[in-house]
Amino acid sequence: MTEPATVPALIVDDEPIARAGLRRMLGEVDWLRCVGEAASGPEAIKAITTLRPELVFLDIEMPGLSGIDVLRSLQHPPYVVFTTAYAEHAVAAFELGAIDYLLKPFGEERLLASLERVRAALGEPRAVLLDRIGEALSRGTMSRLFVRTGRSIVPIAVSTIAWFEAVGDYVAAHAGDTQHLLHLSLSRIEERLDPQRFARIHRTHIVNLDHVAAFRRQLAGQIVAELRDGTRLAVSRAKAQELRHLARG
Repeated sequence: MTEPATVPALIVDDEPIARAGLRRMLGEVDWLRCVGEAASGPEAIKAITTLRPELVFLDIEMPGLSGIDVLRSLQHPPYVVFTTAYAEHAVAAFELGAIDYLLKPFGEERLLASLERVRAALGEPRAVLLDRIGEALSRGTMSRLFVRTGRSIVPIAVSTIAWFEAVGDYVAAHAGDTQHLLHLSLSRIEERLDPQRFARIHRTHIVNLDHVAAFRRQLAGQIVAELRDGTRLAVSRAKAQELRHLARG
């Protein structure tokens, strides 16, 4: 009887104990087979090129080349799960490119939850994967976000998002009647938006100027941005003059 196909995986981490712990946990997953390990960025590039793993567990912070640098150097990147002790790096990569991450130290329960998402994504077209990774690694303005809806990953054109709102530890992206929650700071989002189209009007709000109907002064003197769907958002006094100039442009 033919054995079911398994997914070849590579572990990349500069810490031997971390590699050993992850390899032990992966040994309990029947649909994966670990084909090798790498302890640095250059080793990772060589191993990915020669072993051609379908999935790589990739540490972000490594001496020499970071995990981000490794991905940027690959012409045909594999599926990636980032492993890192730095939450900000991991969350940003995940939300901008729908690449999953494991925050160290992690246990079997968190690993298995991540692997369920990986397994669901393994059948998606390679072009979709490359598109997501390209958005995550790009230093330029982003044209789309990738959000999870159930077990699916859905691309959202940034141009359709009317406004971003800081909500506690999340950012809510408002597109039509739909709200998408992102595990990302408003400042991080702002870094990747086109400043000619999006403006930070308040410490908690970024608006898409294409969706603004008018900036209006209230009786009390406060300025509000009135969006085309009727939403009214407060504008800080310091931003009012700048926004009027952008809107005219």
